Amino acid sequence: MRKIAITGAAGRMGRSLIEALSEASDAQLGGAIESPQSSLIGVDAGELAGLGRNAICLVSSVDELTEEVDLLIDFSTAAASAANVAACARRGLPVVLGTTGLDAAQLAAVTQSATQIPLCMASNFSTGVNLCFKLAALAAEVLGDEVDVEIVEAHHRHKVDAPSGTALSLGSAVATALGRDLESVAVYGREGQTGARQRQTIGFSTIRGGDIVGDHTVLFAGDGERVEITHRSSSRMAFAHGALRAADWLLHQPPGLYNMQDVLGLD
Repeated sequence: MRKIAITGAAGRMGRSLIEALSEASDAQLGGAIESPQSSLIGVDAGELAGLGRNAICLVSSVDELTEEVDLLIDFSTAAASAANVAACARRGLPVVLGTTGLDAAQLAAVTQSATQIPLCMASNFSTGVNLCFKLAALAAEVLGDEVDVEIVEAHHRHKVDAPSGTALSLGSAVATALGRDLESVAVYGREGQTGARQRQTIGFSTIRGGDIVGDHTVLFAGDGERVEITHRSSSRMAFAHGALRAADWLLHQPPGLYNMQDVLGLD
């Protein structure tokens, strides 16, 4: 029975992961981490997730995890994740990383840590979303430069980064298929007299409101027809189950940087 620790345990994804682990037949919660400033340090993780006591109390760092932990799943914040991955590298602990919004320095640090441990990093661990990455790339290859590409994403009011990491990954998949550099062609929102749309651009539109778990659409708009690839998440459990699937796969891999496409065999 593998033991998995979770960071951001008090957050929405953290609680979903605790629930998913409570239902798993081959894995169990081995540790739960929250920010050192959190008032929930010491609280029972099972009670926090509404599942009853499980004798795993929230701690404030990777260093406080027991030696029995086999892997860490991190859905926290960019700054915290960079530090958590470095701590895991020091103790040889594999990491499934779902945090988005890492800056260049944080991403470089995470990538360096992957030379020491197996690390699976993805903007989205949903199986359906990762299938959409593949479908979006295929659609771009087939439709080519005859269409305009726009990506629309919607999330709950509490999400702090925009566009979402998933939207950016969709954009990257499309740009790569079209032979474009996403950083050069991305347009993040429009306002005022913007002029005619340039065919090479890939547009991003962001919606924030309510309790939307996550909606993403890639729109390929041509003359006389449109193709839309849409994924809508109704529960974070889809992400949680995907993260556990990645964890099971990652435990059998050598050190290196992987993604969910590797886990699913879609590359």
